[in-house]
Amino acid sequence: MREKTEKKVQETPGSEEVRRETKEEKQPSAAAVTSGKLVDVRMPKLGESLTEGTILKWWKQSGDQVKKEETLLEVSTDKVDSEIPSPVDGVLREIVSQENETVEINQVIARIESAGASAAAEEPAEKEEVSASEKMPSPGRKISAPEAEEPEEISARSEGRFYSPLVRNIARQENVSQSELDLLAGSGAGGRVTKKDILNYLEMRKAAAKAEPAARPAATERPGAVEGEARTTGAGQREMIIPMDAVRKRIAVHMRQSLDTSAHVYSVSECDMTRVMQIMYARRPEFERTEGFKLTVTPLVLYAVTKALLDFPRVNSSLEGNNIIEKRYINLGLAVAARRGLIVPVVKSAEEKSFRGLARSVNDLIVRTRENRLTVDDVQGATYSVTNYGIFGNIIGLPIINQPNVAILGLGAIKKRTVVIESEAGDSIAIRSMAYISMSYDHRVVDGELGGRFMQRLVEYLENFSGDIL
Repeated sequence: MREKTEKKVQETPGSEEVRRETKEEKQPSAAAVTSGKLVDVRMPKLGESLTEGTILKWWKQSGDQVKKEETLLEVSTDKVDSEIPSPVDGVLREIVSQENETVEINQVIARIESAGASAAAEEPAEKEEVSASEKMPSPGRKISAPEAEEPEEISARSEGRFYSPLVRNIARQENVSQSELDLLAGSGAGGRVTKKDILNYLEMRKAAAKAEPAARPAATERPGAVEGEARTTGAGQREMIIPMDAVRKRIAVHMRQSLDTSAHVYSVSECDMTRVMQIMYARRPEFERTEGFKLTVTPLVLYAVTKALLDFPRVNSSLEGNNIIEKRYINLGLAVAARRGLIVPVVKSAEEKSFRGLARSVNDLIVRTRENRLTVDDVQGATYSVTNYGIFGNIIGLPIINQPNVAILGLGAIKKRTVVIESEAGDSIAIRSMAYISMSYDHRVVDGELGGRFMQRLVEYLENFSGDIL
């Protein structure tokens, strides 16, 4: 069988037969194709709608020994970062694609000399095969300066959306990459990107490019800046240059597009969290004993949010063209601060979970986010999002809507304050655990009356929590 494979490679390096075998592989880790004793490691497909990945870091270098399933490199996509294991035991002989390089799926990114391969007698022939195959450019691989300047090919379908020939043509002419296009918030039916959407984006990009030299005149004087590099302004003041990484670039584009898409309006409510805090501290020891992790405020808030969304389903919706799509399921996106930036994993079908089931899901997602073990499915499908900026001590914040949601809730720091308590017996002053809760919502779908009623219903649930839910 091996002789037959070698013969094919010798006759037609990079042949259609080898490419077909590569496409048919369904390994969840890095794809591998064996040619003699060398194994081609290819960019794996990390999600149904993903067509490329950016190499964040090589954990192994050329000449290093690698074990099967040992982490070889770290890859970032539009959805999540992933650690890619080695497909075989052996020695990493060549790194084809470097850090910060964006590579299409199935493209060769490295070559490993597999363990237990034949002795040196076979080496000349195998080296010749590798050399020949290297002359065959991989699909989509930019191998020279002239090729790199050619417009990127734009797929008709990507990220679950269809792009019209007109939009793709504009993208190619204006050098808008596939990843940029996928991050655009479309205003057409089904979130489709229209001619107006891409033209608006181009105007915004041109305006930003014009503003950059004025804002930072010295930036063009030192091209190729690296992280931590220092420079001095004309006035003799020092600055540090910190290039944005792939994750920060995607966050920047996504947030800017959200502001350009949704008509943001904001409401802030004051909430007495005393009952929530009493339940949390009273039940925490028993909860940790039975569940294996600490009870925190987050699942209590998410449980109340779920109940309020069931009462006001319009807040749990999205906009497709002129149609409002009310979701009959609740997928809660939870903003989590991770090593490489803010990630929003999603608690699926929150309305079907008991409080303890919801708390388990929240804890699992937070742990896997911080350990960089999320899957693509973990960060897709949110219908409403929640961010807790209070953990950093902030009392009020106005978050940006997580597209394609129409609202996002922000929880401020819970602080003890003296407040006036109104009752039938009269007014009194008491010390209570108070917090400000804010909501940013899309005024195209949610007006002030609906937003205000939703917020007050949420406050009502939080202020009257029953310990029975635990």
